[in-house]
Amino acid sequence: MTAATKVLTAHVPLLLADKVDQMASRLERSRGWIMKQALSAWIAQEEERDRLTQEALADVDAGRVIDHQAVQVWAESLGTDQPLPVPR
Repeated sequence: MTAATKVLTAHVPLLLADKVDQMASRLERSRGWIMKQALSAWIAQEEERDRLTQEALADVDAGRVIDHQAVQVWAESLGTDQPLPVPR
C-alpha cells in the first residue's frame, strides 16, 4: 500500500538546489528522496528540541534548578589547579 502524498514547493537559492542535485547524483537517488530525507531529519531535530524545552520547563516549574551564581563560580574554577565539583 502506498502512503498518500502531497506536493510541497519551495523557492531555494540556486547554490542550494545545485548541492541537492549533486547529492542526488552521488547517492544515485532522486531529488525528491533527498528532500524527504532532509525534511524528515529537520522535523525530527525540531521535535527533539521541543521535547527538551518542555522537559526543561517542567524542571523549572518543579524547582529543579541550579543557582546561576553557583554555576558561574564552578565554570570559573575550571581553568584553575583546583576545579570545583559540578554544582547540584
